[in-house]
Order: sequence, then C-alpha cells, then structure tokens
Amino acid sequence: MSADSLLIPQRSVNWRMRVALILWVGGFFLPLAIPLVSGMPLPVATKTALSGLLVFGLPQLLTIIAIAIVGKSGFHYLKERVFGAAKRLGPRVHVSRLRYRIGLVMLFLPLAVSLLEPYITLLPGPALLPHWIYAAVDDTLFLASFFVLGGEFWDKVMALFIYEARAVLPATASAQVAESLSVKA
Repeated sequence: MSADSLLIPQRSVNWRMRVALILWVGGFFLPLAIPLVSGMPLPVATKTALSGLLVFGLPQLLTIIAIAIVGKSGFHYLKERVFGAAKRLGPRVHVSRLRYRIGLVMLFLPLAVSLLEPYITLLPGPALLPHWIYAAVDDTLFLASFFVLGGEFWDKVMALFIYEARAVLPATASAQVAESLSVKA
C-alpha cells in the first residue's frame, strides 16, 4: 500500500469524528435555545412543542445521528475522550488544610447570605446591583466550593445518605473533643 491510500481513510475518520463530536456536544446545548423560542412571535402551542423538542427530542436524535456517523466503537472513543477530559477537571482526592478551610468558607458564605437576603432587601437605600447578579455569584461560589473542598469532602457528603456509614475521627481530634468535654463538665 502507498502512503496516499493510508491518508484518505484517516482524513475521512477525522472528518467524521469532528462532525459527530459537533452534533453530539451541540445536542447538549440545544435546551439553551428555549429562551429564543419563547421570544419568537409564535402561538403558545408551537412554542411549547419546540421547547419540548429542544429538551427531549433533538438532543437524543443528534446523539443517534452522531453514532450513525462514527459507528459504535467511534462513539465510545468520543465519549471516553469527552468524559475523560471532564474527569481531569474534577476535584483532587486530598487537599491541604488551607484549601479545605477556604472551601468551607466558600460553601457556607453563600448559604448565610441567602438566609439573610430577605432581610437585607428590606433595608432602605438604593440597590447597588440587580438581584440576579448576587444570586449568580452566590450559586457560582457555592458550586465552586465543592471542587475546592476535594474528593474526600464528596465522600463525607455521600456518607450522609448511607445509613450504615460511621464517622471515623483522627485520634488527635477525638482526644481534643474528649478533653474539651471533660473541661466543661
């Protein structure tokens, strides 16, 4: 075989992979077009049907078309590449004490602000920023805290939902807790 005959299938595979990737990932973003549909001068029934298709019909159809373009093995390869990249962005298993404390502040500060927000809005004076900006910052900070806290924190959260799970404290921490309880008694 010549080198030219080997390049043609590789190019067609690359082209097919790119098209399939665009269709597959693009399908995930179709629900973001719902506000555009709702702003169109169409009857309510048509808007509802189009919005439903953008969420439940078209993303699945684009996934099937992507699988048809690259085949089953090609689609598994694409899925592995996309979700493999997402796994690398995930939280580290163990984080430093400083990062953990920063993550706890990032976790509880938005919760405290959201608890106080109804009372703060009653105070007289002009609002510096629209409400949705504060909400977006709070939500972003709250979600980012889970990545800052690391994988061990995810395990702690998951243990909350497992009845048989037990907390295992380090020996120094349990000694400090016992000592502080004996001083108070």
